[in-house]
Parts: sequence; C-alpha cells; structure tokens
Amino acid sequence: MQTDDATDGQPSRDAARTSPRPTTVPHGVPERERREPVRSPQPPEELLELLHDVLRAVRRDAAERLGHDITPGQLRLLRTLDRLGRPQRLGELAAALDVAPRSVTSKVDHAEADGWIRRVPDPRDRRATLVELTEEGHDLLDRLSVQRHEGVRARLEVLDADEQRVLLELLRRVADAG
Repeated sequence: MQTDDATDGQPSRDAARTSPRPTTVPHGVPERERREPVRSPQPPEELLELLHDVLRAVRRDAAERLGHDITPGQLRLLRTLDRLGRPQRLGELAAALDVAPRSVTSKVDHAEADGWIRRVPDPRDRRATLVELTEEGHDLLDRLSVQRHEGVRARLEVLDADEQRVLLELLRRVADAG
C-alpha cells in the first residue's frame, strides 16, 4: 500500500481509494443475518415456539374480549389461589407459585387493588394475614375460562374433525412421553 510521507506512514488518500472495500449489506439488515443464513428451527425449538404462540394468542384474545388487562402472572396467581381451595399465607402462595415471596406481595397488592383478592386475618395466628379470592376474582376466572375455551375452539376450527383428533392424539403422546 502506498504511504504519504506527510502522514507519517499512514496510507495516502489515493491508496485508500483503490484498496478493496468490504461488501456492503442493505441498510437495516441485522448483523446476525448478514453473517449466517437463516436456519429452520429444530423440531423441539419449533414445538416450544408454537405452543407458546398458541397459548399467548388464546390469553390475549380472552383478555381483549373481557376488556381486562390481566397479566399472565396475575392470572397464574388467581388460578393458583382457586386451585388451592382455601386462603393462603403469602409464603405458602409463593411456594405454590415457586417464586420469591416479595414478588407475590406486589402481585397480591395489584390483585387486591383490582378487587380480585382480599387479605383476611389468619384465625390460627393473629399476626399473620391470608389472601383469598373475592367473588369478583372467582367471576373473572370463570369468564376468562369460558373466553379461553372459545378462543381455543376458534383456533381448532381451522382443522377438520379428523385433523383435530390426530392433533390431540399426538399432543397426548408427547405429553405422556415424560
């Protein structure tokens, strides 16, 4: 490469103009896509993505139909309380949800503000507090369940009866494989 004495060994402007330049890539293409061709996901990865996409779409559709802005975490809290069938201490609820107790506190605060749960004194220990679903919380779970089932039914309707049967058979086999 030619150098210019005035630039103390640096390439001259003429040399820089004639040196090969890197190939340019269209603007806006992420760096990762520039380097590697897009690959098809492997079956385990695709299964997880598809299951996630379907469940997220069903939750979103149900929430939109009901007009509630309930997060998956809040829904899980309410469903867990319902499944346990009795008021719970925050620590017990955190263990049932397998989360840190402090994260349950904020979820309980929000659900209580929305009227879905309430705090009640623990009859066995005056210092402790329990949380339980309110009637509004039970009603919300019932309505969400109906809406989710309707959403799933609508998604299954893209398949004919035989395809639905095969899909369910295959999913049962995958679920029982563990």
